[in-house]
Amino acid sequence: MTSTQGTLFTTNDMARTTTLAALALASLAACNGEGASDRTPADAVSTTVDTAGGVVRVVNEGTAPELELQPVTSIGPTSILGGQAPNEFGRASSVALDPAGGAVYVADQLSCEIRAFGLDGTHLRTMGRCGEGPGEFSPFFYSIAWAGDRLLSFDLGAGRIGEISAEGEWLGQRRTVAAMGASAEIRFYPVGRNQVYATELGRSREAGRLGRRWVGHSAEGETADTVEVLPGAGDRGVMCEWGEGMISFFEVPYGARRVQHPGPNGLGWSAMTDEYKIVATRGADTVRVVERVLPAEEVSDVEWNAVEEEWDQWIVERPGASCDPRRPVRPAAKPVVADLFWDLGGRMFVEVARDGGNYWEAFDPDGALVGRLPAPRRREGIGTSSLVPPAFGNGLVATIRQDSLDLDHVDVFRIEGRR
Repeated sequence: MTSTQGTLFTTNDMARTTTLAALALASLAACNGEGASDRTPADAVSTTVDTAGGVVRVVNEGTAPELELQPVTSIGPTSILGGQAPNEFGRASSVALDPAGGAVYVADQLSCEIRAFGLDGTHLRTMGRCGEGPGEFSPFFYSIAWAGDRLLSFDLGAGRIGEISAEGEWLGQRRTVAAMGASAEIRFYPVGRNQVYATELGRSREAGRLGRRWVGHSAEGETADTVEVLPGAGDRGVMCEWGEGMISFFEVPYGARRVQHPGPNGLGWSAMTDEYKIVATRGADTVRVVERVLPAEEVSDVEWNAVEEEWDQWIVERPGASCDPRRPVRPAAKPVVADLFWDLGGRMFVEVARDGGNYWEAFDPDGALVGRLPAPRRREGIGTSSLVPPAFGNGLVATIRQDSLDLDHVDVFRIEGRR
Protein backbone atom coordinates (compact mmCIF):
# COMPACT_ATOMS: atom_id res chain seq x y z
CA MET A 1 0.00 0.00 0.00
CA THR A 2 1.47 3.30 -1.04
CA SER A 3 1.73 5.86 1.76
CA THR A 4 0.08 9.23 1.33
CA GLN A 5 1.13 12.65 2.52
CA GLY A 6 -0.75 15.69 3.65
CA THR A 7 -4.08 16.33 5.31
CA LEU A 8 -6.89 13.83 4.87
CA PHE A 9 -10.65 13.96 5.47
CA THR A 10 -11.20 17.60 4.56
CA THR A 11 -14.81 18.55 3.86
CA ASN A 12 -14.37 21.47 1.47
CA ASP A 13 -15.20 19.32 -1.56
CA MET A 14 -17.67 16.53 -0.80
CA ALA A 15 -17.30 15.09 -4.31
CA ARG A 16 -13.56 14.57 -3.89
CA THR A 17 -12.35 11.38 -2.19
CA THR A 18 -9.02 11.05 -0.40
CA THR A 19 -6.28 8.83 -1.73
CA LEU A 20 -7.06 6.25 0.91
CA ALA A 21 -10.75 6.23 0.04
CA ALA A 22 -9.89 5.84 -3.65
CA LEU A 23 -7.69 2.85 -2.84
CA ALA A 24 -10.47 1.27 -0.81
CA LEU A 25 -12.96 1.80 -3.63
CA ALA A 26 -10.45 0.39 -6.14
CA SER A 27 -10.27 -2.72 -3.99
CA LEU A 28 -14.06 -2.83 -3.96
CA ALA A 29 -14.17 -2.55 -7.78
CA ALA A 30 -11.64 -5.37 -8.08
CA CYS A 31 -13.76 -7.59 -5.86
CA ASN A 32 -16.68 -6.93 -8.20
CA GLY A 33 -14.59 -7.86 -11.24
CA GLU A 34 -14.18 -4.29 -12.53
CA GLY A 35 -10.43 -4.25 -13.02
CA ALA A 36 -8.15 -6.76 -11.34
CA SER A 37 -5.17 -4.49 -12.04
CA ASP A 38 -6.49 -2.11 -9.35
CA ARG A 39 -6.23 -4.70 -6.57
CA THR A 40 -4.34 -3.62 -3.49
CA PRO A 41 -1.61 -5.80 -1.90
CA ALA A 42 -2.70 -8.96 -0.09
CA ASP A 43 -2.06 -7.47 3.36
CA ALA A 44 -4.20 -4.39 2.65
CA VAL A 45 -7.96 -3.98 2.94
CA SER A 46 -10.27 -6.28 1.00
CA THR A 47 -13.87 -5.03 0.75
CA THR A 48 -16.70 -7.15 -0.62
CA VAL A 49 -20.30 -6.08 -1.18
CA ASP A 50 -23.41 -8.14 -1.79
CA THR A 51 -27.13 -7.45 -1.64
CA ALA A 52 -29.80 -9.86 -0.42
CA GLY A 53 -33.41 -9.05 0.35
CA GLY A 54 -32.78 -5.36 -0.18
CA VAL A 55 -30.02 -5.27 2.46
CA VAL A 56 -26.52 -4.22 1.37
CA ARG A 57 -23.81 -6.15 3.21
CA VAL A 58 -20.27 -4.71 3.22
CA VAL A 59 -17.50 -6.94 4.64
CA ASN A 60 -14.00 -5.55 5.28
CA GLU A 61 -10.96 -7.74 5.86
CA GLY A 62 -7.23 -7.13 6.09
CA THR A 63 -5.01 -4.38 7.49
CA ALA A 64 -6.30 -0.82 7.31
CA PRO A 65 -3.93 1.94 6.07
CA GLU A 66 -2.33 3.72 9.00
CA LEU A 67 -3.28 7.33 9.72
CA GLU A 68 -1.77 9.68 12.28
CA LEU A 69 -3.04 12.31 14.69
CA GLN A 70 -0.70 15.29 14.49
CA PRO A 71 -1.11 17.63 17.51
CA VAL A 72 -2.30 21.12 16.60
CA THR A 73 -3.00 22.68 19.99
CA SER A 74 -3.91 21.80 23.57
CA ILE A 75 -6.08 24.19 25.57
CA GLY A 76 -6.18 23.88 29.34
CA PRO A 77 -4.72 25.04 32.65
CA THR A 78 -1.09 24.45 33.53
CA SER A 79 -1.62 24.55 37.29
CA ILE A 80 -4.38 23.74 39.76
CA LEU A 81 -3.57 27.06 41.49
CA GLY A 82 -4.65 29.20 38.52
CA GLY A 83 -7.26 31.92 38.53
CA GLN A 84 -10.19 32.44 36.16
CA ALA A 85 -8.33 32.37 32.87
CA PRO A 86 -10.32 31.41 29.75
CA ASN A 87 -8.33 28.18 29.38
CA GLU A 88 -9.43 27.01 32.84
CA PHE A 89 -12.65 25.01 32.59
CA GLY A 90 -15.03 24.19 35.42
CA ARG A 91 -16.62 21.35 33.44
CA ALA A 92 -15.99 21.19 29.71
CA SER A 93 -19.12 19.37 28.56
CA SER A 94 -18.72 19.63 24.78
CA VAL A 95 -16.37 20.83 22.03
CA ALA A 96 -17.08 21.91 18.44
CA LEU A 97 -14.82 22.87 15.55
CA ASP A 98 -15.64 25.71 13.19
CA PRO A 99 -16.33 23.95 9.85
CA ALA A 100 -13.95 26.40 8.18
CA GLY A 101 -11.20 25.02 10.42
CA GLY A 102 -10.26 28.28 12.11
CA ALA A 103 -11.52 28.03 15.68
CA VAL A 104 -12.36 25.70 18.57
CA TYR A 105 -15.51 26.25 20.66
CA VAL A 106 -15.76 24.81 24.17
CA ALA A 107 -18.93 24.61 26.30
CA ASP A 108 -18.11 25.09 29.97
CA GLN A 109 -21.10 23.76 31.89
CA LEU A 110 -20.26 25.17 35.32
CA SER A 111 -19.67 28.73 34.11
CA CYS A 112 -22.57 28.57 31.58
CA GLU A 113 -20.24 29.87 28.85
CA ILE A 114 -19.02 29.05 25.38
CA ARG A 115 -15.39 30.02 24.80
CA ALA A 116 -13.81 30.31 21.38
CA PHE A 117 -10.10 29.73 20.76
CA GLY A 118 -7.88 29.95 17.71
CA LEU A 119 -5.97 26.90 16.50
CA ASP A 120 -2.90 28.32 18.27
CA GLY A 121 -4.80 28.24 21.59
CA THR A 122 -5.40 32.00 21.71
CA HIS A 123 -8.66 32.98 23.42
CA LEU A 124 -10.88 34.78 20.91
CA ARG A 125 -14.15 35.45 22.76
CA THR A 126 -16.50 34.25 25.49
CA MET A 127 -20.24 33.91 24.95
CA GLY A 128 -23.02 33.51 27.49
CA ARG A 129 -23.53 33.48 31.23
CA CYS A 130 -25.83 31.71 33.69
CA GLY A 131 -29.47 32.66 33.34
CA GLU A 132 -32.66 32.16 31.35
CA GLY A 133 -32.56 35.06 28.91
CA PRO A 134 -31.32 35.24 25.32
CA GLY A 135 -27.68 34.22 25.14
CA GLU A 136 -27.75 32.74 28.65
CA PHE A 137 -27.44 29.09 29.66
CA SER A 138 -28.59 26.85 32.49
CA PRO A 139 -26.47 24.35 34.47
CA PHE A 140 -27.98 21.65 32.19
CA PHE A 141 -26.06 23.05 29.24
CA TYR A 142 -24.79 19.81 27.73
CA SER A 143 -23.76 20.12 24.10
CA ILE A 144 -22.77 22.38 21.19
CA ALA A 145 -22.43 21.65 17.47
CA TRP A 146 -22.17 23.49 14.17
CA ALA A 147 -24.99 23.37 11.61
CA GLY A 148 -23.88 25.31 8.56
CA ASP A 149 -22.87 28.80 9.69
CA ARG A 150 -24.65 28.57 13.05
CA LEU A 151 -23.40 27.21 16.35
CA LEU A 152 -26.23 25.39 18.11
CA SER A 153 -26.37 25.06 21.90
CA PHE A 154 -28.36 22.26 23.55
CA ASP A 155 -29.72 23.52 26.90
CA LEU A 156 -32.04 21.08 28.65
CA GLY A 157 -32.63 23.33 31.64
CA ALA A 158 -34.01 26.08 29.40
CA GLY A 159 -35.76 23.57 27.12
CA ARG A 160 -34.25 25.15 24.04
CA ILE A 161 -31.65 24.95 21.31
CA GLY A 162 -29.86 28.26 20.90
CA GLU A 163 -28.58 29.65 17.59
CA ILE A 164 -25.33 31.64 17.73
CA SER A 165 -23.19 33.24 15.02
CA ALA A 166 -19.45 32.64 14.74
CA GLU A 167 -18.96 36.13 16.19
CA GLY A 168 -21.03 35.27 19.27
CA GLU A 169 -24.29 37.00 18.37
CA TRP A 170 -27.46 35.35 19.70
CA LEU A 171 -29.63 34.68 16.63
CA GLY A 172 -32.65 32.96 18.17
CA GLN A 173 -33.82 29.69 19.66
CA ARG A 174 -35.74 26.50 18.99
CA ARG A 175 -37.80 24.55 21.51
CA THR A 176 -36.82 21.02 22.46
CA VAL A 177 -38.20 18.34 24.78
CA ALA A 178 -35.78 16.05 26.57
CA ALA A 179 -35.61 14.09 29.80
CA MET A 180 -33.77 15.93 32.52
CA GLY A 181 -30.82 14.19 34.06
CA ALA A 182 -27.09 13.77 33.61
CA SER A 183 -26.38 11.62 30.59
CA ALA A 184 -23.73 11.82 27.90
CA GLU A 185 -26.30 10.36 25.47
CA ILE A 186 -28.50 13.48 25.69
CA ARG A 187 -26.59 15.68 23.27
CA PHE A 188 -26.04 16.72 19.66
CA TYR A 189 -24.97 14.16 17.06
CA PRO A 190 -23.35 15.95 14.08
CA VAL A 191 -23.37 13.88 10.87
CA GLY A 192 -22.58 16.50 8.20
CA ARG A 193 -21.67 20.11 7.55
CA ASN A 194 -25.30 21.18 7.89
CA GLN A 195 -26.89 18.15 9.53
CA VAL A 196 -27.10 17.68 13.30
CA TYR A 197 -29.36 15.47 15.40
CA ALA A 198 -30.57 16.38 18.89
CA THR A 199 -31.80 13.87 21.46
CA GLU A 200 -35.48 14.38 22.23
CA LEU A 201 -38.03 12.65 24.41
CA GLY A 202 -41.03 11.51 22.38
CA ARG A 203 -43.58 8.83 21.59
CA SER A 204 -42.18 5.81 19.79
CA ARG A 205 -43.85 4.14 16.85
CA GLU A 206 -44.30 1.22 19.21
CA ALA A 207 -47.65 1.99 20.82
CA GLY A 208 -47.50 2.97 24.44
CA ARG A 209 -43.73 3.37 24.73
CA LEU A 210 -42.28 6.74 25.58
CA GLY A 211 -38.63 6.88 24.65
CA ARG A 212 -35.82 8.88 23.13
CA ARG A 213 -35.44 9.78 19.48
CA TRP A 214 -33.10 11.92 17.42
CA VAL A 215 -34.53 14.95 15.63
CA GLY A 216 -32.66 16.49 12.69
CA HIS A 217 -31.58 20.14 12.61
CA SER A 218 -29.87 22.33 10.06
CA ALA A 219 -28.94 26.01 9.91
CA GLU A 220 -32.42 26.70 8.53
CA GLY A 221 -34.27 24.97 11.37
CA GLU A 222 -35.63 21.57 12.37
CA THR A 223 -35.63 19.11 9.47
CA ALA A 224 -37.99 16.27 8.60
CA ASP A 225 -35.45 13.62 9.61
CA THR A 226 -36.31 11.75 12.80
CA VAL A 227 -34.49 8.60 13.93
CA GLU A 228 -35.73 6.52 16.85
CA VAL A 229 -33.34 5.36 19.54
CA LEU A 230 -33.48 1.59 19.88
CA PRO A 231 -34.28 0.14 23.33
CA GLY A 232 -31.31 -0.82 25.44
CA ALA A 233 -30.11 -4.38 25.12
CA GLY A 234 -27.33 -6.69 26.22
CA ASP A 235 -26.07 -8.55 29.24
CA ARG A 236 -24.27 -5.73 30.99
CA GLY A 237 -25.37 -6.53 34.53
CA VAL A 238 -27.33 -8.14 37.32
CA MET A 239 -30.51 -6.57 38.72
CA CYS A 240 -31.13 -7.23 42.43
CA GLU A 241 -34.04 -6.47 44.75
CA TRP A 242 -33.19 -6.35 48.43
CA GLY A 243 -34.17 -4.77 51.73
CA GLU A 244 -37.51 -2.98 51.71
CA GLY A 245 -38.09 -2.40 48.02
CA MET A 246 -34.50 -1.46 47.24
CA ILE A 247 -33.26 -2.18 43.70
CA SER A 248 -29.58 -2.18 42.73
CA PHE A 249 -27.74 -2.89 39.50
CA PHE A 250 -24.34 -4.58 39.28
CA GLU A 251 -22.71 -3.74 35.96
CA VAL A 252 -20.73 -6.67 34.63
CA PRO A 253 -17.40 -5.76 33.03
CA TYR A 254 -17.02 -7.14 29.49
CA GLY A 255 -20.80 -7.51 29.11
CA ALA A 256 -22.31 -6.68 25.71
CA ARG A 257 -24.42 -3.56 25.19
CA ARG A 258 -25.82 -1.61 22.28
CA VAL A 259 -24.08 1.49 20.97
CA GLN A 260 -25.90 3.64 18.44
CA HIS A 261 -25.70 6.89 16.54
CA PRO A 262 -27.83 8.63 13.91
CA GLY A 263 -26.14 8.88 10.53
CA PRO A 264 -26.53 10.89 7.33
CA ASN A 265 -29.72 10.68 5.28
CA GLY A 266 -32.03 9.77 8.15
CA LEU A 267 -30.45 6.41 8.95
CA GLY A 268 -29.89 5.02 12.43
CA TRP A 269 -26.71 3.01 13.01
CA SER A 270 -26.18 0.56 15.87
CA ALA A 271 -24.03 -2.34 17.00
CA MET A 272 -23.87 -4.80 19.84
CA THR A 273 -20.43 -4.29 21.34
CA ASP A 274 -19.49 -7.98 21.25
CA GLU A 275 -19.70 -8.18 17.44
CA TYR A 276 -18.10 -5.96 14.81
CA LYS A 277 -21.29 -5.59 12.79
CA ILE A 278 -22.67 -2.07 12.31
CA VAL A 279 -26.31 -2.07 11.20
CA ALA A 280 -28.06 0.82 9.43
CA THR A 281 -31.84 1.03 9.74
CA ARG A 282 -34.56 3.22 8.34
CA GLY A 283 -37.58 2.85 10.58
CA ALA A 284 -38.00 -0.89 11.18
CA ASP A 285 -36.08 -1.87 8.02
CA THR A 286 -32.41 -2.83 7.88
CA VAL A 287 -30.84 -1.29 4.77
CA ARG A 288 -27.08 -1.79 5.18
CA VAL A 289 -24.68 -3.84 7.32
CA VAL A 290 -20.98 -3.00 7.62
CA GLU A 291 -18.85 -5.82 9.00
CA ARG A 292 -15.21 -6.16 9.98
CA VAL A 293 -13.39 -9.45 10.42
CA LEU A 294 -11.28 -9.35 13.61
CA PRO A 295 -10.29 -12.18 15.98
CA ALA A 296 -12.21 -12.41 19.25
CA GLU A 297 -10.45 -11.70 22.54
CA GLU A 298 -11.53 -13.91 25.42
CA VAL A 299 -12.01 -12.90 29.05
CA SER A 300 -9.13 -14.59 30.89
CA ASP A 301 -9.56 -16.57 34.12
CA VAL A 302 -7.64 -13.88 35.99
CA GLU A 303 -9.90 -11.13 34.64
CA TRP A 304 -13.09 -13.05 35.39
CA ASN A 305 -11.92 -14.01 38.89
CA ALA A 306 -11.52 -10.28 39.60
CA VAL A 307 -15.11 -9.66 38.44
CA GLU A 308 -16.44 -12.43 40.70
CA GLU A 309 -14.48 -11.12 43.67
CA GLU A 310 -16.02 -7.70 43.10
CA TRP A 311 -19.46 -9.33 42.84
CA ASP A 312 -18.99 -11.29 46.07
CA GLN A 313 -18.12 -8.11 47.94
CA TRP A 314 -21.03 -6.24 46.34
CA ILE A 315 -23.63 -8.88 47.24
CA VAL A 316 -22.40 -9.13 50.86
CA GLU A 317 -23.48 -5.51 51.27
CA ARG A 318 -27.02 -6.45 50.15
CA PRO A 319 -28.06 -9.38 52.34
CA GLY A 320 -31.05 -11.42 51.20
CA ALA A 321 -30.95 -9.96 47.70
CA SER A 322 -32.98 -11.63 44.94
CA CYS A 323 -31.07 -11.22 41.69
CA ASP A 324 -31.67 -11.80 37.98
CA PRO A 325 -29.51 -13.55 36.90
CA ARG A 326 -28.39 -15.05 40.19
CA ARG A 327 -24.80 -14.02 39.57
CA PRO A 328 -22.75 -12.51 36.71
CA VAL A 329 -22.56 -14.56 33.52
CA ARG A 330 -19.14 -14.81 31.92
CA PRO A 331 -19.23 -13.39 28.35
CA ALA A 332 -18.00 -15.57 25.51
CA ALA A 333 -15.71 -12.74 24.34
CA LYS A 334 -14.76 -9.19 25.19
CA PRO A 335 -16.51 -6.24 23.54
CA VAL A 336 -14.90 -5.18 20.27
CA VAL A 337 -16.97 -2.07 19.39
CA ALA A 338 -16.65 0.74 21.93
CA ASP A 339 -18.26 3.71 20.15
CA LEU A 340 -19.57 5.13 16.87
CA PHE A 341 -19.39 8.66 15.42
CA TRP A 342 -19.41 10.52 12.09
CA ASP A 343 -17.26 13.26 10.60
CA LEU A 344 -18.60 16.13 8.48
CA GLY A 345 -17.87 14.28 5.23
CA GLY A 346 -20.26 11.43 6.03
CA ARG A 347 -17.53 9.01 7.10
CA MET A 348 -18.16 6.62 9.97
CA PHE A 349 -15.58 6.14 12.71
CA VAL A 350 -15.69 3.05 14.91
CA GLU A 351 -13.72 2.92 18.15
CA VAL A 352 -12.34 -0.61 18.41
CA ALA A 353 -11.63 -2.08 21.85
CA ARG A 354 -8.52 -4.27 22.00
CA ASP A 355 -6.32 -5.55 24.81
CA GLY A 356 -3.37 -3.71 23.30
CA GLY A 357 -5.24 -0.39 23.37
CA ASN A 358 -8.22 1.13 21.59
CA TYR A 359 -8.02 2.60 18.09
CA TRP A 360 -10.36 4.14 15.53
CA GLU A 361 -11.21 2.70 12.13
CA ALA A 362 -12.63 5.02 9.46
CA PHE A 363 -15.11 3.95 6.76
CA ASP A 364 -16.19 5.89 3.68
CA PRO A 365 -19.93 6.65 3.20
CA ASP A 366 -20.36 3.33 1.36
CA GLY A 367 -18.90 1.30 4.24
CA ALA A 368 -15.43 0.60 2.80
CA LEU A 369 -12.60 0.67 5.36
CA VAL A 370 -10.18 3.52 4.54
CA GLY A 371 -7.91 3.92 7.53
CA ARG A 372 -6.92 3.26 11.12
CA LEU A 373 -5.66 5.79 13.67
CA PRO A 374 -4.89 5.88 17.40
CA ALA A 375 -7.82 6.62 19.71
CA PRO A 376 -7.06 9.87 21.57
CA ARG A 377 -7.70 10.10 25.28
CA ARG A 378 -11.25 11.14 26.17
CA ARG A 379 -12.79 12.06 29.50
CA GLU A 380 -15.80 10.26 30.95
CA GLY A 381 -19.13 11.90 30.25
CA ILE A 382 -21.59 13.55 32.60
CA GLY A 383 -23.05 11.06 35.09
CA THR A 384 -22.20 8.07 32.91
CA SER A 385 -19.37 5.74 31.98
CA SER A 386 -19.63 6.88 28.35
CA LEU A 387 -16.84 9.08 27.01
CA VAL A 388 -17.29 12.65 25.79
CA PRO A 389 -17.62 12.40 21.99
CA PRO A 390 -15.02 13.95 19.70
CA ALA A 391 -15.71 16.83 17.29
CA PHE A 392 -14.68 16.81 13.62
CA GLY A 393 -14.09 19.71 11.25
CA ASN A 394 -12.12 20.21 8.02
CA GLY A 395 -9.49 17.52 8.59
CA LEU A 396 -9.32 18.14 12.34
CA VAL A 397 -10.59 16.28 15.39
CA ALA A 398 -10.95 17.71 18.91
CA THR A 399 -11.38 15.82 22.17
CA ILE A 400 -11.81 16.60 25.87
CA ARG A 401 -9.55 14.78 28.31
CA GLN A 402 -8.77 15.03 32.01
CA ASP A 403 -5.25 15.20 33.41
CA SER A 404 -3.84 13.64 36.58
CA LEU A 405 -5.15 16.62 38.60
CA ASP A 406 -8.71 16.11 37.23
CA LEU A 407 -8.44 19.29 35.16
CA ASP A 408 -10.11 19.44 31.75
CA HIS A 409 -8.11 19.99 28.56
CA VAL A 410 -9.18 20.27 24.93
CA ASP A 411 -6.81 18.66 22.43
CA VAL A 412 -6.95 19.35 18.70
CA PHE A 413 -5.33 17.06 16.13
CA ARG A 414 -4.97 16.97 12.37
CA ILE A 415 -5.70 13.64 10.68
CA GLU A 416 -2.89 12.84 8.27
CA GLY A 417 -1.58 9.93 6.25
CA ARG A 418 1.53 8.26 7.58
CA ARG A 419 4.66 9.63 5.93
